[in-house]
Amino acid sequence: MDYLPIFAKLDERPCLVVGGGEVAWRKTRMLLKAGAAVTVVSPDADHEVASAAERGELVWVKEAFSPQHLDRMFLVIAATDNPLVNELVSNAANARNVLANVVDDTPKCSFIVPSVVDRSPIVIAISSAGKSPVLARLLREKLETLIPAHIGRMATLAGEFRDTLKTKVKTLTGRRKFWEMAFDGRFASLVAAGDENGAKAELENLTSGVSLQGEVALIGAGPGDPGLLTLRALQVMQQADVVLYDYLVSDEIMELCRRDAELICVGKRASYHSVSQEETNAMLIKHAQNGKRVVRLKGGDPFMFGRGGEELQVLQEAGVPFQVVPGITAAAGATAYAGIPLTHRDYAQTAMFITGHLKKEDDSFRWATLARGRQTLVIYMGLMKSGHIQQQLIHHGRAPDTPVAIIENGTRANQKIYKGQLSELESLAEGVGSPALIVVGEVVELADQLSWFGKQSFHTAGDAHASTVVNLG
Repeated sequence: MDYLPIFAKLDERPCLVVGGGEVAWRKTRMLLKAGAAVTVVSPDADHEVASAAERGELVWVKEAFSPQHLDRMFLVIAATDNPLVNELVSNAANARNVLANVVDDTPKCSFIVPSVVDRSPIVIAISSAGKSPVLARLLREKLETLIPAHIGRMATLAGEFRDTLKTKVKTLTGRRKFWEMAFDGRFASLVAAGDENGAKAELENLTSGVSLQGEVALIGAGPGDPGLLTLRALQVMQQADVVLYDYLVSDEIMELCRRDAELICVGKRASYHSVSQEETNAMLIKHAQNGKRVVRLKGGDPFMFGRGGEELQVLQEAGVPFQVVPGITAAAGATAYAGIPLTHRDYAQTAMFITGHLKKEDDSFRWATLARGRQTLVIYMGLMKSGHIQQQLIHHGRAPDTPVAIIENGTRANQKIYKGQLSELESLAEGVGSPALIVVGEVVELADQLSWFGKQSFHTAGDAHASTVVNLG
């Protein structure tokens, strides 16, 4: 180990920065954030340094560095573009046993500044001992995506509760188990939801051992590409005890669930239902009331034709706490991957999303509104009713030659796009597999120009059931 990793408390400690440029200001700002009393030594300085000095946030000594500037300093950072000055700072600091950092010159450093993940009071530092700062930065970026933003507030609330816990739980082992339950359970979820009063109450409940309440997280998994899964969704999925998922959730996303979670498929497919909605609701309530952290995982966004609102109503009536993690809906994700913008100044100023689960006897559907020109119509679950949709749109005024596209397995490696005209929609849909999205509107023509995902290839009517269909990706 080339360097001993330590966290120094700099509150009001005198620290010196030599240099007044952009890099010097970055280091100065870092020290100020840590509460240091900063002095900047430089004949000239950028606007930021000068402004901070005018506000009284630091002391600016407008002269060249000399070793006397190190008197009474705790540490010094040399950030000039003059190697001789930087070397002088390093040598003078070493002679006085003052910690020194010379920017981008590791051999002259007695301390180095790590890459930092700041979730104060939780702080994580990553260092490559100066060997590869870019690698350290990349590791920091990965950790930034994995560590929730609320973890700092969670640590603060835990710190405020420590003395109370000592009076109620007398043993170290008991307190350790208490915090393991809190950080891995409902307390953490309440902090993430911004309910600090509820989080504090949960800590009180845990000291009595009476908190058996689970919860349900309704999560949108997006259209299929695991890269479109939100950070919050990933974090909650990796904490789940039970995951109730739909068929539309891709295998790649299911692989991201907690490894030892119980996985239950409750999806529905056209022509048959593997699990009724009532059974799904009952399972959500049962597992949550048994103290489990339950994830209800739906493709796309759970509030976009996903019956998520209905399921939450049932949970609310049963007194089961819940949270919602939105997802990227298929209309946004699949069309983007197909190179079809939902709106465009020259082609469409409106986008409408509807479900294709239409009832023939339902006369309330406003086809005249849906058939207007210069708008994009996106139809979910419309394959089985494609003929009816084609007939009604043309009957109510949409031009038969209006461009249409069907996007099969949107955003996934096996994505396929079938293009044609509205008059061909029914034949275009023959043999297309689910999940699929129908897009009607002039913007479809832009797919040829804006194609970007994989080796984009377009198919026409009849290709869906041909033997030589080429996959995208």
